[in-house]
Amino acid sequence: MTDKKPQPAPLAYENEPFLNSPDGRILRMLSEYIEPLARFRREQIQDTVVFFGSARLQDQNDASHKLTEVHSNGAYVTAAQQASDMKRAKAAVDMARYYEDARRLAYLLTEWSIQIPAKRRRFVVTTGGGPGIMEAANLGAHEAGGKTIGLNINLPFEQNPNPYITPSLNFEFHYFFMRKFWFAYLSKALVIFPGGFGTMDELFEILTLAQTEKLAKKIFVVIYGSEYWNKVVNFQAMVDAGVISAQDLDLFKIVDSPEEGFEFLKENLTKYHLGPQQPKRPGEAAMPEIAKTRP
Repeated sequence: MTDKKPQPAPLAYENEPFLNSPDGRILRMLSEYIEPLARFRREQIQDTVVFFGSARLQDQNDASHKLTEVHSNGAYVTAAQQASDMKRAKAAVDMARYYEDARRLAYLLTEWSIQIPAKRRRFVVTTGGGPGIMEAANLGAHEAGGKTIGLNINLPFEQNPNPYITPSLNFEFHYFFMRKFWFAYLSKALVIFPGGFGTMDELFEILTLAQTEKLAKKIFVVIYGSEYWNKVVNFQAMVDAGVISAQDLDLFKIVDSPEEGFEFLKENLTKYHLGPQQPKRPGEAAMPEIAKTRP
């Protein structure tokens, strides 16, 4: 017999092996709902405008520097490799304009939204939190003096938080579906820049929700860059084949400049989400208090 007293068992919510086990999965899922919800309420975020686009696009300076670097590597690689590298580097320089346009559009939107007389923050620029178009949008919002959200996720490549996210609104997710929920739940508009699989995933998911009327709100989809998207997706061919209706093309608008995108967003966000009392120019009159968002 021993006089040694048994140690108390850990509290369930402090039991890391349990929390990280399959049995604790439901708690991990709930935490990715409850913890962001608490922060959004604390930061008084009423709604968002979500920017999507490629994580691989660079700004003009970085893309031009890479092109110069590739050009100088010709003596050290095969001719075939040099031709391939040059093709990609030149494409990166051409695509860099979308980085600059995303930055500008996010700036214009934030500059306008922070002047809306409301007790809660409206139409906050939100991204996936990583590099490329996400960084550009967060940067533009930051430069305009507004708060800006990053919904990051653990990935084996590409995805690290960019430095322009408001620190208190920098989130990290494990579950894609919980991250998707927060993209869609608070969003009043979606801005889609050129991108790959992830960008298309988000675009068609929101279009499907809007088409099937599963959204209890009016959400606007802006597709940026007709030159890119007309080559990648033939929406008219879908209509011609009868797999979507002609009216489904009204679910989105394709634009080609930050100013065009901003005017479309401003007009429709004002019309459908700020109410008839909202003045056309910020500061003309106070708008009524916005009701609290309920999940």
